[in-house]
Amino acid sequence: MKILVCISKTPDTTAKIAFTDNNTKFDPNGVQWIINPYDEWYSLVRTIELKEADASTVIHLVTVGGADTEPIIRKALALGGDEAVRVNADSSDSFYIASQIAEVAKQGAYDLIFTGKETIDYNGSSIGGMLAELLDMPYISYATKFELTGSKATVTREIEGGEEVNEVELPLVVSTQKGMAEARIPNMRGIMAARTKPLKVVEPVAADTLTAVAAFGLPPAKAGVKLVDAENAEELVRLLHEEAKAI
Repeated sequence: MKILVCISKTPDTTAKIAFTDNNTKFDPNGVQWIINPYDEWYSLVRTIELKEADASTVIHLVTVGGADTEPIIRKALALGGDEAVRVNADSSDSFYIASQIAEVAKQGAYDLIFTGKETIDYNGSSIGGMLAELLDMPYISYATKFELTGSKATVTREIEGGEEVNEVELPLVVSTQKGMAEARIPNMRGIMAARTKPLKVVEPVAADTLTAVAAFGLPPAKAGVKLVDAENAEELVRLLHEEAKAI
């Protein structure tokens, strides 16, 4: 079985975010970059577990980005990917990115494609659905469990107020979230092996860019905390009535 795992480069969750050019571009200076957690902790690790259960499984990774994404893809190879493809393009448009991944997927004839439910920088949650449509494959989103028996997958996903269990034949596109697997740390053997694993760079195919960033904005700064003396109940009541905002 061949599995394709989509990998994205995102800022570390603790990075201090800033913008340039009148808030139209993200400022990468001083930012620590990581594998998008939904791609790493859930999609990739669950794929590695599937390979541990069936040694004939082949894991390929794909990312869309410039040369600066290669340290990220090498880390994913260190975790357990067999080889990787980097599409040499830089775009934040979901349709454009999905189109590039779809072309790689068509060339590879994959049985299963995993993608995180979203990236932690854009939170678009749109790549998986677009990819499935472009490939004419079934799509299950927000998966928390994935089991495979032969060519039939049993996928559990969250729905409002509960869970939904789906059974579907491969090939299939799945977006993953918390619950799918437990995070892993690359070991030294994996890190050393990743240096020589194939990382193929391909040029992008022609595809439409349907969206563009008009502007970024930081959330408003948090207001300071007001302390009220325990003996001053009247002031507390006044503040709750006049200044407190509903959460």
